Amino acid sequence: MASNCQNCQQVITENFCGNCGQKKYKRIDRKYIWDEVQYSLLHTNKGFLYSVKNILKNPGKTARDFIDGNRVNHYKPMLLAFVLSGISAFISFKLIGMNNIMRQIYAKEKYSGLMNDMFSYVASYSSFIMLLLIPLFAIFTFLVFRKWGQNYYEHVVMNAFGLSFYTLTNIIIFYPIMYLLRDRIEVFAWLTMVSMAFIPFILAWFYRGFYSEKKLGSIILKVLLILFLIMVAYFLLIMVLVIAYLVFMGPGAIKQFQPK
Repeated sequence: MASNCQNCQQVITENFCGNCGQKKYKRIDRKYIWDEVQYSLLHTNKGFLYSVKNILKNPGKTARDFIDGNRVNHYKPMLLAFVLSGISAFISFKLIGMNNIMRQIYAKEKYSGLMNDMFSYVASYSSFIMLLLIPLFAIFTFLVFRKWGQNYYEHVVMNAFGLSFYTLTNIIIFYPIMYLLRDRIEVFAWLTMVSMAFIPFILAWFYRGFYSEKKLGSIILKVLLILFLIMVAYFLLIMVLVIAYLVFMGPGAIKQFQPK
């Protein structure tokens, strides 16, 4: 049944206005409130659980399908990475107490107080830091895979899917174990290293699914090159931050970097 759009007054014959896109008027009821709650919390009506399920099944293929145009059922990849990073940060900082545990671990290594604080916060909020660095990671992956067809912005989306997959593996696999072993500092330290060691395998699996037509050996070599570029960029960033801190605080600040 036709009706007038409450926004632009155009005649609506379908569920949405063909002029402005507003949904056809419907009286607010229980279903409307429930849909609003879902949208506010998880956007489940926009594909949050659908995207999570597909990423866990095959993250690379999910990213490739999205980039190739299969998007209507999916959650926005950047928003998905942001939401999962927030969940990850809450679990690691509030439930596990990652910050305090990492302080104890780094204290045994005799780091300075400033370095201890910095490394502890980086470990606790690694998912958010990686989220902020997605544009930088996309530069590396674009350069390495530049002959395989995707532009830089598509690599941004790829890295968002890749980060979502890494974050989900932490939330589902590693965080429950870390929570149970949070009082055993030595075992906890070993477990954090194991979770980091999984990154090359996660990347290889991801790009194997994305570039299913390519040889596995070529993908592994490119993943190793990406990791090398990331390590170089990481150390350069640390150096720049340390130098900037010393310039801002003065030469006396160098004492804060000296080991205990």
